[in-house]
Amino acid sequence: MSDRTQLQRARAGEVTPAMERVAARENRDAEFVREQVAEGQAVVPSNHAHESLDPMVIGREFATKVNANIGNSETTSDLETELEKLHTAVHYGADTVMDLSTGENLDAIRTANVEHSPVPVGTVPIYEALKRAGSPEDITPDLLLEVIEKQARQGVDYMTVHAGVLLEHLPLTDGRTTGIVSRGGSILAKWMEAHGEQNPLFTAFEDICEVFVEHDVTVSLGDGLRPGSLADASDAAQFAELETLGELTRTAWSHGVQVMVEGPGHVPLDEVADNVERQQEVCDGAPFYVLGPLVTDVAPGYDHITSAIGATEAARAGAAMLCYVTPKEHLGLPEREDVRDGLAAYRIAAHAADVANGRPGARDWDDALSEARYAFDWRRQFELALDPERARAFHDQSLPGDNYKEARFCSMCGAEFCSMRIDQDARDADGAGELDAIGRETDLETSAAAAVNLPPTGSHDTSEVPEWPRGDEREGAADD
Repeated sequence: MSDRTQLQRARAGEVTPAMERVAARENRDAEFVREQVAEGQAVVPSNHAHESLDPMVIGREFATKVNANIGNSETTSDLETELEKLHTAVHYGADTVMDLSTGENLDAIRTANVEHSPVPVGTVPIYEALKRAGSPEDITPDLLLEVIEKQARQGVDYMTVHAGVLLEHLPLTDGRTTGIVSRGGSILAKWMEAHGEQNPLFTAFEDICEVFVEHDVTVSLGDGLRPGSLADASDAAQFAELETLGELTRTAWSHGVQVMVEGPGHVPLDEVADNVERQQEVCDGAPFYVLGPLVTDVAPGYDHITSAIGATEAARAGAAMLCYVTPKEHLGLPEREDVRDGLAAYRIAAHAADVANGRPGARDWDDALSEARYAFDWRRQFELALDPERARAFHDQSLPGDNYKEARFCSMCGAEFCSMRIDQDARDADGAGELDAIGRETDLETSAAAAVNLPPTGSHDTSEVPEWPRGDEREGAADD
């Protein structure tokens, strides 16, 4: 195992095993992967200590990736539940997960997530620092560095560091509709107001980079002043922080640290592409990782939809990874089904953007499913669906019998009014009409598409993931 980062090795001309694996998953040349990483245009988050990891890449020249936020809160702190969320996220196609736990058993949950996750695991270390300090004012720079070092040793692949929120930026948030909505940003703002000093994550950023270099932790530069409402989008505070993030990107690169940059938030649809393009210019093309963005504020309970609309536009414009939003956003802590729904919405957004951007082979999946639909091959439709279990369940609610798996209609139109049956009958009229028969067949086995643009979702290599004992079988269950 090398003690250098993927960035340092790429700059030295080395194609690492992680880059080889990424190239296979993306159907791209390994040397191209190396070049993108060397230039800072892509990252391969891969902590040296994350033994169960199946490497992946985040960069605008590759398939769009999706992150799922999981984690407990002060009211829900069950380790078993958190690992179930992890399993659900990976099963439904999360490319990375972020453990945003703020409740009890933080070390146990984080360690278990790293041990059992085939995808990169991210964290926000200031959450643990606040938990240990008790209040924002009592956090110390030494405590922040201690927490970051510990989480790096535990195998965390990337960390959100809100180092771009500066003391001089805070007055720019006056007059906002929703103030500072980032948890990390608000914690640091309160610390700076209390001490009258500069952001400790900014002043200690080079020390943090040295920790990240030692363990090959990718830094995710947090957007602590992101807009929390359409009214606050694209304002002076957001863009002042972005300029600082550009400077921090270059500082991290100079240390050999892989970098991605986080983005908004809540943004009107017509401003989404401009936000992406501005970040690419300011941050010299570092991968952009966006939360949503939500394009309207009026739909609590449906924010996986309002945000997936913005996410599709952001990815089409060049965002490299989308952070999912679940139906519970703004309302409560997501549970298993919320994770499932959020991931479905965001896998759709990512795939739609890849199709629109002409990623090699991305549309083959769509064509194969359309062919199965026209042929009334119901079993093949279910097999190719983004969420096969849900597609099958919806069909079977009204037509559950096996005989209906051969039927040339569904319950929407019935046999008499099914347009595709009528069209097929017209084409099969022994040349009596002018319509030719249709006989297309897309071969997904030979598709040039990246793995995330082919079924099934959640196809990560889990061979290195250890078994997790359930319930009373788990040692020390009562001690968690």
